[in-house]
Amino acid sequence: MFYKKNASCQTIWLRFSVLVLIWLVPFAATTAQDQKLGYVNTDKILQEMPEYEGVQKTLQKLSQEWRNHLKELDKEIENMRKEFEAKEILFTEEVRKQKKQQIQAKINQRENYLDQKFGSDGDYFQKQKELLEPIQRKVMEAVNKVAQNKGFDYVFDRAGDVSIMYAREQWNINEDVLIELGINTDQDQN
Repeated sequence: MFYKKNASCQTIWLRFSVLVLIWLVPFAATTAQDQKLGYVNTDKILQEMPEYEGVQKTLQKLSQEWRNHLKELDKEIENMRKEFEAKEILFTEEVRKQKKQQIQAKINQRENYLDQKFGSDGDYFQKQKELLEPIQRKVMEAVNKVAQNKGFDYVFDRAGDVSIMYAREQWNINEDVLIELGINTDQDQN
């Protein structure tokens, strides 16, 4: 759901790719036969980076801690409801109202905690951005360097929703980017 392994990373790369494509639209009228295109799959590149694995483990640990706290809050809410239901007939109207307010306050506390930790501007995504940004910058610098060294006019990212229907393997620069990052892999991987 909100803690999918690569969903946010793909979203970040998708946004970047869309911005690049928007920037490239004015150049679409230039002669295509004179252009040299390349492509990478940043998801695969990130999977090969040891730093990325460390980031994923850190995020999983944080996420698990926060999910455990949410489970504790769920138990408290359930216990409060059971206690209320068991003793409801013994309570005066005023006490019933007070108990219902306490249960609702606990529910609100849980919802606020969930939003604080996993909401769109929550701690999880802030930490993810903080930890991934240097790695993404490093990948972008390596892609730029390889593209410049090999004379590419454009390099597309095949990760996420950006799709290329066909790409000749000779233009795949994943391996070159990994080498630029100091990561050696088998040559037969894409």
